[in-house]
Amino acid sequence: MNWFERALDLAERGRGKVEDHPLVGAVLVRDGEAVGEGWYEFAGVKHAETIALEQAGERARGATLYVTLEPCSHHGLTPPCADAVVEAGVARVVVGALDPNPVVDGRGVERLREGGVDVEVLDSVEARRQNEAWRTWKSLGRPFVTVKVAVTLDGRVAVSGSRWVTGEESRRLVHELRAASDAVAVGMGTVRADAPRLDARGVGATRQPRRLAFGHGPLPAGSELELRSGPLEEELRALAADGVQSLLLEGGPTLATAFLAADLVDKLLVFVAPTVGGVGPRFVGDLAAPVPLSGLRATPVGADVLLEAYVHDV
Repeated sequence: MNWFERALDLAERGRGKVEDHPLVGAVLVRDGEAVGEGWYEFAGVKHAETIALEQAGERARGATLYVTLEPCSHHGLTPPCADAVVEAGVARVVVGALDPNPVVDGRGVERLREGGVDVEVLDSVEARRQNEAWRTWKSLGRPFVTVKVAVTLDGRVAVSGSRWVTGEESRRLVHELRAASDAVAVGMGTVRADAPRLDARGVGATRQPRRLAFGHGPLPAGSELELRSGPLEEELRALAADGVQSLLLEGGPTLATAFLAADLVDKLLVFVAPTVGGVGPRFVGDLAAPVPLSGLRATPVGADVLLEAYVHDV
């Protein structure tokens, strides 16, 4: 059993429930057996580590705690988890990632070590990316920005004679991405050309994202989009102040190029169709310098391929 992977899986149980908190999972292991498990779900409930400690009881003494995020060391709605871990007599803690929240940011690990606990910090890519939107929101004061585009094999964003570039499976996945995002946006060129709704349809969405248009209006009559006309960085900070942690950009080349040029893109999702378009605009315009990417991954989606890569790792 990979106990840290188990902690990551537990953390996912809070997905869509934690609001302005991070996903956290915890597993206490003693003599090769899990003696306590926990995950965080929503404000006001106990933290993952505390739940695992309570399950374990006296078996926590001398155990190893696997936790996806650094235990907190400050008094918030709940007491500090780091103190509880020390008091329970846990011998070792394996931490997936440090907490970028300025009120934690290494202090939890420091408190554990002061209490005599052996601490290993994995700096796990999986743990950081599990909370990628929250980490960016906390550390940079803006939403985590993902650019989503659908292109032909030669990088065109349209196919002559067809409404769609990619297949049905890719289009369904886009609706799932919308449902998982706090806000979805296009540029005014896309608004005028396509009058997009930008809502999540057919995927059982429990909530709808805020739907935005970046650029200068006016919006067409009857549009339900929210116009954002200020400088991009200022608009992102305003959205973050409203609790928007994740922003999905679905606009055309103008919007994608503007965000990339301003260094405000964190992740690219490029759906590539098995078609050579031959003519038409490409998904990004000219940039002053190349944009290096990391973590490139290719996943088949129906007949298409989804390319996923990071501009800024979290």
